[in-house]
Amino acid sequence: MAAADQSLATTSKTAPWYDPAKRAVFIQGLMIVLTAAFVIWIVNNTLDNLARLNIASGYGFLEERAGFGVPMSLIAYSPQSTYLRAFEVGLLNTLLVAAMGIVAATIIGFVMGVARLSSNWLIRTIAAIYVEGLRNVPVLLQIFFWYFAVLGALPQPRNAVDIMGSVFLSNRGLYVPAPIPETYFWATPIVLGLSILAVIAMRRWAKRRRELTGKEFPLGWATLGLLAVPALVTWWATGAPMEWSMPELKGFRFVGGLAVVPELVALWFALSMYTGAFIAEAVRGGIQSVDRGQRDAARSIGLTRTQTLRLVVIPQAMRVIVPPVTNQYLSLTKNSSLGAAIGYPELMNVSGTMLNQTGQAGEVLGLTMAVYATICLGIASVMNLYNRAVRIPER
Repeated sequence: MAAADQSLATTSKTAPWYDPAKRAVFIQGLMIVLTAAFVIWIVNNTLDNLARLNIASGYGFLEERAGFGVPMSLIAYSPQSTYLRAFEVGLLNTLLVAAMGIVAATIIGFVMGVARLSSNWLIRTIAAIYVEGLRNVPVLLQIFFWYFAVLGALPQPRNAVDIMGSVFLSNRGLYVPAPIPETYFWATPIVLGLSILAVIAMRRWAKRRRELTGKEFPLGWATLGLLAVPALVTWWATGAPMEWSMPELKGFRFVGGLAVVPELVALWFALSMYTGAFIAEAVRGGIQSVDRGQRDAARSIGLTRTQTLRLVVIPQAMRVIVPPVTNQYLSLTKNSSLGAAIGYPELMNVSGTMLNQTGQAGEVLGLTMAVYATICLGIASVMNLYNRAVRIPER
């Protein structure tokens, strides 16, 4: 009897359920089945509701006439354009404010992050007030502040602020001269692109030279010369192929030039300053993660405080700074959808109008979510590549 009980216990312990690997496979397979069943139920329920409301599924509506206007467009658009064109307008407006915001937030964040560690009490206090003040106020409230309290208080176009007779600021937006390229203008951007490649190659050569000989190369002046001189010579040789469209007041509005709508300015300012406060903390933490002995060693060989920060501390701190900064870039991109609250025609705003007019909720929301996911995954991929480039190799 005892032998039989022992045999039964041994058999039960070797059953598939007691094998961790087999149990994990079973649980994962069960979750896949349940998830697939849930998705199928959602899709069928959505199709049934669309059929009940006599709404045809599919994306054929994108080729229909949109019939609504958009106050700002980077490409040609009119109410006679298709829904697909309207969607493209919203996408480009989202990419514009996201790109502008990322650049501005990065500059603000690095400046304020370094300022928080300044030995000057006043600079350190101002940076601390900025960071703690802005990151603890909802970003939507900051958008409202810039739009209604700051830009909304500007004068009407007839009394617009005149800056040097060519730039005008009013509650309708900022009006600046617009460049109009002419023949052979393409030559200058090509030369500038080649100059950028030359600068990259020069910096790599200077780095190898410094590692081998310990001698510094004047990268600042050399970079400026490589970027400016060839482009200026090309510009002059092709006859300065560009004219300017100047803004002029006609009646109650400005015509000509380039108009920057106040919704874009308010959204850009709010997102840049809000995200910059979080980036500043990431920069501060990254700098403080570098061992103090690195600073002492740099000072002992005669490097100034600025050189120590630029050549020793920041390069080592980047491995700590990049991951949280990537998260902030993604948050800024997604927060651009809050522009709908003040009428900025970004992707979510245009998609909402399309949804209300067509009733194609599943298609419009699915397409919008897919586009946001693609943008964010693209940003994350680029930042991951940069993160691998600045990461300290393991020994």
